Amino acid sequence: MATVHLRIGDLVWGKLGRYPPWPGKVVSPPKDLKKPRGKKCFFVKFFGTEDHAWIKVEQLKPYHPHKEEMIKINKGKRFQQAVDAVEEYLKKAKGKDQAHSDDKSKSDKGRKAAKPMKIIEEDDEDAFKGGSSDKPVKDDPHFHHFLLSQSEKPASSMEPITKRLKIIEEDTRSTSIQAADSTAINGNITPTDKRIGFLGLGLMGSGVVSNLLKMGHVVTVWNRTAEKCDLFIQEGARLGRTPAEVVSMCDITFSCVSDPKAARDLVLGPSGVLQGIRPGKCYVEMSTVDPETITELSQVITSRGGRFLEAPVSGSQQLSNDGMLVIVAAGDRSVYEDCSSCFQAMGKTSFFIAGEAGNAARMMLILNMVQGSFMATIAEGLTLAQATGQSQQTFLDILCHGQMASTFVDQKCQNILQGNFKPDYYLKHIQKDLRLAISMGDSVNHPTPMAAAANEVYKRAKALDQSDNDMSAVYRAYIH
Repeated sequence: MATVHLRIGDLVWGKLGRYPPWPGKVVSPPKDLKKPRGKKCFFVKFFGTEDHAWIKVEQLKPYHPHKEEMIKINKGKRFQQAVDAVEEYLKKAKGKDQAHSDDKSKSDKGRKAAKPMKIIEEDDEDAFKGGSSDKPVKDDPHFHHFLLSQSEKPASSMEPITKRLKIIEEDTRSTSIQAADSTAINGNITPTDKRIGFLGLGLMGSGVVSNLLKMGHVVTVWNRTAEKCDLFIQEGARLGRTPAEVVSMCDITFSCVSDPKAARDLVLGPSGVLQGIRPGKCYVEMSTVDPETITELSQVITSRGGRFLEAPVSGSQQLSNDGMLVIVAAGDRSVYEDCSSCFQAMGKTSFFIAGEAGNAARMMLILNMVQGSFMATIAEGLTLAQATGQSQQTFLDILCHGQMASTFVDQKCQNILQGNFKPDYYLKHIQKDLRLAISMGDSVNHPTPMAAAANEVYKRAKALDQSDNDMSAVYRAYIH
């Protein structure tokens, strides 16, 4: 392969993993962001998106010589928008170059004209964001993978290094939140040397464990149905015979199960987590449960000298597989910091919420309450369109070009129109989250009428045997 010679300002095609090459520009990284160790790489900002990444030199090609080749192999709409953004950027650069030349010729009349200078400047935000009024390129699932590398910077750092990394300080008794972007897809994560345990290999847990292993973590797994462990053993995981054994063997043990009862049984049941807890052992509860359950688990773990963190995740099976979950954590801040490389491997962003354990559960229930209610409303709109003689596909097309456009809306509506309800997030689980959110509202005397109405629709869908289908199967509650 020919050596690629690049410098700041050069336009390139950058490729990560199995995703298509995307146009970008080599830019200077933030001053406090160190270059990953190992192979030579460049810091690239991608057009049509606000994303950045360290890209290995062998995954980069100069823009102009390969333009036609790339356009032939990628016909996507968002890709074309990114290419258009490059052309707009070049026009602006050419205009600046021409203006510079005109000014130079006026001041140097009679002198030999200087050779045009290569324009090397700071990022042109308009060009990188693109000018389309369609849904933003950053909603493209491919580009959730082009994330800022923080391999040399702890997730607990309090200094922002891009617009994506921010700290929100609020009044007393409010939460403090820090977001730390993932580098899982870049492969620039330095795995912790701590031994990791993982309990629960369902839709979400399976993807999490796979990404932990891919990023080089030492992982011991356990699942109630032992056969689910086999694939991960083949990928290099170790097998724990009981939850207690996993905890006793590992420094940090994660749990991701279906509901509050399962979470309690895992800790308090026979051969449960509590029997393996010793002083210094860390336990991280990733299940979406009620804050009361979190408080109980935190108390029993810490009573044995253990360290506790709750870290429920927002996402789906696909996002879990892709290492693009959103993690919301609360509890022991030092455990959160110890989990930095794990969170980077499994998620695109992690948030730490200050205050008592249970705050992350509260936040996650609110998020899932909104998502579940939204999904029920989308299904209601689709069925009303059909009942009034309107095209459901046209409804979707209009929706996906408006202000509510998102990957979530597009994917769920397509599932409905295709009759594909393969679970990406179980309907029974979103109904459980709605129920817990409504109960949480009751505990503080706060009305949740929208969630209550949506919950009834999901309950009807469950009565129609849709529990183990995707949450988008709530659609069937309106047509039966």
